[in-house]
Amino acid sequence: MDVRQVVTDRIIAMLEKGAGVFRERWTRAAARGVPRNGKTGAPYRGANVLLLWEAAIEAGYASNVWLTYRQAQSLGAQVRGGERGVLCAHFERRAREHLDDADDVLSEGGVDEAPLTARSGARAGVLLCRPFWLFNLAQIEGLPLEVVDRGVTSPAASQGPVERAMRLLGGCHATIRHGFDRAAYLPTLDEIRLPWPRQFTSAEALCATALHELVHWTGHPERLNRSFGRRFGDAAYAFEELVAELGSAFLLGHCGLVDATVEGHAAYVDAWLKVLRADRTAIFMAARLAEEAFAYIVAREMPALGEAAMD
Repeated sequence: MDVRQVVTDRIIAMLEKGAGVFRERWTRAAARGVPRNGKTGAPYRGANVLLLWEAAIEAGYASNVWLTYRQAQSLGAQVRGGERGVLCAHFERRAREHLDDADDVLSEGGVDEAPLTARSGARAGVLLCRPFWLFNLAQIEGLPLEVVDRGVTSPAASQGPVERAMRLLGGCHATIRHGFDRAAYLPTLDEIRLPWPRQFTSAEALCATALHELVHWTGHPERLNRSFGRRFGDAAYAFEELVAELGSAFLLGHCGLVDATVEGHAAYVDAWLKVLRADRTAIFMAARLAEEAFAYIVAREMPALGEAAMD
C-alpha cells in the first residue's frame, strides 16, 4: 500500500466537496480539540488530524479520542463487529548505510532522502511511511470509565470566542493596520492589512480573517522562516495559502469560532488540488507547517483577565 497516496487521495476527496464544506467541517471538528490517543493521551499530528476530524464529523462522533484495535483489547474492551477504522500514517526514519538499503523501503512507499541531503552534507536516510488504523471511542464497547471520561468534551471556557481570538492576536504583537480594501499580509513590510472593522459582516468574521493573516505572519524569516524554494514553482503562493487555511482552521477551533468565515479571500481549491495530485507528500508538509504556525501563535496567547489577576 502506498500510504502517502491513499492519504493524499482522501484529502483530495475532502477538498473536492468545496471550500465552504471542508472549512466548516474542519473548524467544527477542531472545536472538539486536537485528536488524541485514549490510552496515552498523546495528540495526533499532521495530516492524521485532518483524517480524524473528517471521520468524526462524518460519523457524528462526540469526541476526538481514538484507540488502535490492540490498545482497546489491552484495556479489556472490544471494537464492535462491523466497525471500520480510520487509516492514518506513521513515519519512521532509518539510517541508510548502503545504496541498496533503500530498495525494500521504497517498494513500501518510502522516500529515499539521499537526493535531499546530498548538497547539505547531511547523512542520508530513508523515511518510511506505514499505515495504522484508529477507532473512535464510540466504536468500542467495554471501555474503562476513566477512558470514556477522556472523550467527554469539557465545558466551554468562560471567555468568548472573540475574546480568545483577540488574546491570540494581542499576544503575537503583529503589526496590524486597518483601512485597506482587502485583507493581506505583506512580508516585505512585515505587516497585516485589514479593512475597517465595520466592513466585516461580524466580529467573528473579523477575527477569523485576522487569524488567517496571522498564520501567514508566522512564516516571516525572523519567525518560522517558511519557504518552499523551487519545489512548488508557480504554485508556491497557493501552497502557502493551503498552510494558512489549515493553520487558521486549527486556530478557529481553538477559539471556538466554529461559524466564522474568512472574508475577502479568493478560492485556491483548484490550485491546491493541482499541487496534491502532482505531489503525494505535499499534504504532509502543509499540515506539518500549519501545526508549527498554530503552536507558535498559541504559545504567545495573552492570559485571560482572571488568570492575569491571579498571577
